[in-house]
Amino acid sequence: MTADVGTTPWDGRAVLAEPSRDDARGWDADDAVTALFSAHYRGLVRLAVLLLHDEPAAEDVVQDAYVALHRRWWRLRDADKALAYLRTSVVNGSRSALRRRGVADRYVAARRVADEPTMASAETGALALLRHREVLEAVRRLPARQREAIVLRYYGELSEAEIADAMGVSKGSVKSHASRGMAALRESLELAP
Repeated sequence: MTADVGTTPWDGRAVLAEPSRDDARGWDADDAVTALFSAHYRGLVRLAVLLLHDEPAAEDVVQDAYVALHRRWWRLRDADKALAYLRTSVVNGSRSALRRRGVADRYVAARRVADEPTMASAETGALALLRHREVLEAVRRLPARQREAIVLRYYGELSEAEIADAMGVSKGSVKSHASRGMAALRESLELAP
């Protein structure tokens, strides 16, 4: 097909002229997509850059839109809608790229967390050891019954009934000793340096 300079039906710009009425197929896909590319590529890339904030990804999205238009050219019912098809393809392609980027970012973040060593820093370990010693010292200073109730409850993880049996007292006494012991611990640890 030979093409003369003229205007396209979809943009009114001076590009390849419409084929003659003798050509039943209308515009050739190669000629039409070439004309659209020349006239609108930069504008579509700017649109994609605004959506993606990434020029190389924007260029890929726009190129994919042109390739899709070329493949589907014969399905396009109205040549006047070719530019609208391209814009829609660029917007949808940008959305897909943003979705893929979000998935990739979440994956990388999860891997980064998974790959981090589980061992605490020396400073964190030292502070935890110091706090542990403070708590143990505060527990040692409790009266015997309160200390027993606290140790059996929180370190031994026993129920109130099991603690009552172990201490030889009622469940009410266990609750009372544990409550008073916790209050004394809170007070002691708040005053600790």
